[in-house]
Amino acid sequence: MQTSNFNSPKAVVATTSLDAKVQKASYLIPFVLVISLFFMWGMAGNLNDILIKQFKKTFELTDFQSGLVQSAFYMGYFLFAIPASLVMRRFNYKSGIIIGLLLYATGAFLFFPAANLASYGFFLFALFVIASGLAFLETAANPYVSVLGAPETATFRLNLAQSFNPIGCVTGILVGQHFIFSGVEYSKEQLAAMAPEAIKAYHQTEALAVQTPYLVIGMVILIAALAIAITKFPTVKDEEVSEQSSAKSTLKFIFGKRHFKQAVLAQFFYVGAQVCIWSYLIRYIQGTMPGTPEKVAANFLTISLVVFTIGRFVGTALLKKIKGHNLLGLYAVMNVALLIVGILLPGNIGAWMLVATSFFMSIMYPTIFSLGIRDLGQHTKLASSVLVMAIIGGATLTMLMGAVSDLAGIANSLIVPLLCFVFIAFYALKGYKEKVESNSHLSSY
Repeated sequence: MQTSNFNSPKAVVATTSLDAKVQKASYLIPFVLVISLFFMWGMAGNLNDILIKQFKKTFELTDFQSGLVQSAFYMGYFLFAIPASLVMRRFNYKSGIIIGLLLYATGAFLFFPAANLASYGFFLFALFVIASGLAFLETAANPYVSVLGAPETATFRLNLAQSFNPIGCVTGILVGQHFIFSGVEYSKEQLAAMAPEAIKAYHQTEALAVQTPYLVIGMVILIAALAIAITKFPTVKDEEVSEQSSAKSTLKFIFGKRHFKQAVLAQFFYVGAQVCIWSYLIRYIQGTMPGTPEKVAANFLTISLVVFTIGRFVGTALLKKIKGHNLLGLYAVMNVALLIVGILLPGNIGAWMLVATSFFMSIMYPTIFSLGIRDLGQHTKLASSVLVMAIIGGATLTMLMGAVSDLAGIANSLIVPLLCFVFIAFYALKGYKEKVESNSHLSSY
């Protein structure tokens, strides 16, 4: 009687190989859809850099007051990150993504009545709603990409997905530059000479400029939510684990991990530094090179984001050969040097130094994120939400930089992001390590 060779070593290998191919195929469409989320929140975040300038002239704000755009935005991240993780602990990553997209769309649609009322406070509320949705998206997308495959390639995979984020950033700047900025700018003296009715009409026109772009964005986000709702997402490893631990015990566990605590601080300072530089780049250029039109100054921001995009792809390639923490440390030191030049040589040279910082910021967020959540297992979702909460650095440090700018000048205010990169360099050198882990284990990262 002839026996079947189905259980032979060759057959087992072939079956395993087939299973791996099937698994990769099931990951492809969800992975592509999740990558699109990185594009979407990149666009939303960098439109803020345009809004800061737009609202500054629309509502005649100080640097500190215009910085409240980022404060309202990142406060949404801070307050909704934990609720987002709790929703995903109860359900799954897909549920969190859909909720996030619906909130994002709602906030975008709120720009329509805010513009009609020409209310700065209403605009800030709309940005808060958008950011609350993005808190869900980032809390879901970053860890989902990290666990959607082999653990040893998590940093590479997250950097690859994050490479599409700056493409959204560039898109946001281009949308703002060409569809929001009018190119009409009046000095204080010119405004003082205008009739009250003319000033009111000017401010109303500038406020209405944001309506159409955000209406289109809201519609696109709704379509994305529908596409994800009808797509089957594979269950990943940390969703298979029965999560019996309470949020309190999980927080105690993750904050007992030195590498996680340091990652939260590093993420706080990184996001703060990035938002400070991009938010005030136009202000820096117009402040140190008087007479530069807003649309010309915005070109520097567009170039910054193109440089950031290039840096993300280059950095992702380098991560195949260089350990993540080593590349992070090198990039942080480079940015400290560039900002010193930006402070000492304000003007054209300083502006290009600020543009160059974008290249070296490119891999920081995903690298810090992946180093922070490694080996946390079923605690990953809540840990991810805490790392997303660290984005509050974009709110607090931007206000701080605005206050320093009002007191000491825009060039000197670069000391704020400079100190942030000093801490990131420390994190890359020492803070990423977990004392209880062995050196051999850390070497894989």
